[in-house]
Amino acid sequence: MDPLSLGALVALATIIVLFSGISVAAGLLVVSAGFLILFDGLSSLQLMPEVFFGKLDNFALLSIPMFIIMGAAIASTRAGADLYEALERWLTRVPGGLVVSNLGACALFSAMSGSSPATCAAIGKMGIPEMRKRGYPDSVAAGSIAAGGTLGILIPPSVTMIVYGIATETSIGRLFLAGVVPGLMLVGLFMAWSLYSTWSSGDARVLRATTYSWREKVEILPRVLPFLAIILGVLYAMYGGIATPSETAAVGALLCLLIAMVIYRLWSPARIWDVLRDSTRESVMILFIIGAAGVFSYMLSSLYITQSIAEWIGGLDVNRWVLMGMINLFLLVAGFFLPPVAVILMAAPILLPIITSAGFDPIWFAVVLTINMEIGLISPPVGLNLYVINGIAPDIKLKTILVGSLPYVACMVVAILLLCLFPGLALWLPDLVMGAEL
Repeated sequence: MDPLSLGALVALATIIVLFSGISVAAGLLVVSAGFLILFDGLSSLQLMPEVFFGKLDNFALLSIPMFIIMGAAIASTRAGADLYEALERWLTRVPGGLVVSNLGACALFSAMSGSSPATCAAIGKMGIPEMRKRGYPDSVAAGSIAAGGTLGILIPPSVTMIVYGIATETSIGRLFLAGVVPGLMLVGLFMAWSLYSTWSSGDARVLRATTYSWREKVEILPRVLPFLAIILGVLYAMYGGIATPSETAAVGALLCLLIAMVIYRLWSPARIWDVLRDSTRESVMILFIIGAAGVFSYMLSSLYITQSIAEWIGGLDVNRWVLMGMINLFLLVAGFFLPPVAVILMAAPILLPIITSAGFDPIWFAVVLTINMEIGLISPPVGLNLYVINGIAPDIKLKTILVGSLPYVACMVVAILLLCLFPGLALWLPDLVMGAEL
């Protein structure tokens, strides 16, 4: 069979298997094994265990469970609520500043936890009821938190960036730095839209500012500053040449656990066990997908599908930006149905040779890909963050949450366009800190 036709058949089979409800990792293994047996014979299965475990034989993978523990320790405490209260007290003088403080809290909590659902849950439990009480429309209250939660996969430390770095063999340090400026830009776009929509409403309840004394502003800081110090410490250790990403992740996880114990009295063995149990489950799930995606990539390469697709696209007589538009559309649709880790691990081996041959930087592309995945987190039919918000505030209809998140989807599209026009937004900081790549 022609490799391109075979590739289409593999894609169709993969979609059918994944939509059957089977887990992503198991589905990839089933498809890979099926096509290897069909076209290479039973003997080809002998290499599957070697490929699977070989994909996991990477020291950088240690950073994934460590960063997950770091986020789980924070998510198990009142850190999100304290962060929200601190920003509210400092930003409340701004008319409509409550929604801005929610977005700021989402950005900071994302940097600490690296998890979009955890960010939505932690900030949403405090922020949504408070915004509704003060007169903000349900769509603004729910939509802003759903969108703010997506920042968890872009602002470092990001598990998604680690997975991309491993899948494409690019520098995780550069990827983390590449997400900083676009992440801040996205926060700025979110805040700009939120302020505009708030001010244009003309609602006196929303525009009225609550006053806090200096004592009330300062007394909340000791609960927040230690966690922010950990973020800065992790980044400094990583980029100051003191430690590798895996080592800094381990230190960050330990410090987060200690701070959770000291500040938030996380002494109960049962609660500590819950943190470690949940972290282990999520880590194993991600590592299982990584191993299965390695087998899937091996199958595509063994059947010459990856190379044929790259050659076919490379032979298309189209402008490279048209090609990038097609890739973005593909990523957007894939993000509607699959989690970011699965999309990256399945698509990266195919897309990397295509984008590099077209003259695009793989570090820059990582940011564009991640923002596409963010859109998927607040878009149906999967839209994980939408369901998290609906679980927090079940009396807000899913349609209302979706409508409230649509302006933020537009902000993400604007961010992708700005990155296409000004690639330096993603590449300037990595080149400044780590030197330009030759």
